[in-house]
Amino acid sequence: MTAIETEPRFGDVPTVRQQLQDVDYLADEGIASVVFLADRLDKPILVEGPAGTGKTQLAKSVAEMIGARLIRLQCYEGIDEAKALYEWNYKKQLLRIQAQSGEDHNWDELHDDLFSDEFLMTRPLLEAIRAEDPVVLLIDEIDRVEVETEALLLEILSDYQVSVPELGTIEAAQIPLVFLTSNNTRELSEALKRRCLFLHIDYPQLEREKTIVLTKVAGITDNLADQVARIVRSIRQLELKKSPSVSETLDWARTLVLLGIQSIDAEQAKETLHILLKYQTDIEKAYKELSD
Repeated sequence: MTAIETEPRFGDVPTVRQQLQDVDYLADEGIASVVFLADRLDKPILVEGPAGTGKTQLAKSVAEMIGARLIRLQCYEGIDEAKALYEWNYKKQLLRIQAQSGEDHNWDELHDDLFSDEFLMTRPLLEAIRAEDPVVLLIDEIDRVEVETEALLLEILSDYQVSVPELGTIEAAQIPLVFLTSNNTRELSEALKRRCLFLHIDYPQLEREKTIVLTKVAGITDNLADQVARIVRSIRQLELKKSPSVSETLDWARTLVLLGIQSIDAEQAKETLHILLKYQTDIEKAYKELSD
């Protein structure tokens, strides 16, 4: 465990919730509590839940509310240490060697020159470790990486330091707030879960989704926002290939406002459901539900 000390960023849970609301992220008590505890306990937050429920946006909003720089590592199958941590700029090193090939240089001196900061290409993890300004590190969709890469992430998040053979150990000057998101497409290791605080973000309850729509969609009426939230909630109860995300709810609401629709009937819904749903079979199921 790292001995780095950091100053608390938040006073209490209600303050966190209010500050998130100030940047238009409507957090409930559970979300605000986990963010507060992550700061006080210097632990990463593992955020799981369906796609499109605001997991990534939470990290972005926390960065905005504390005035921190967001550093994002987008995970994907096959990502390796060079893409996540660092790599050397071999083309630039080769040019340096060629430029000095005709000169009388000590190899040790040239080696030290080649493997210096000038030639180091930092990737998100090392960039976050080296940062001296406030940082929020977002490791997005960690469930898409292989077990070996997950182990690398765990090692870094345990000690907040990186070993670069040519430069030595680089220790963090501060502990960044770290968010790891997962769509739960595979089971993560128990070791990683033990290291993190756990937060599950599901689709919002009816009133909260209505409030989100009212907050995010300019010009929408209370009645239309209520209808949108109720219809989306009923559609999510169906057996769909892909349930509508919160962002798709907002896109649908904006579409209805642009079309001048004040109240939704079945025919209007049918004409616009392609904004909310992305599979024809889902659209047909939803239309049948709305027509009954």
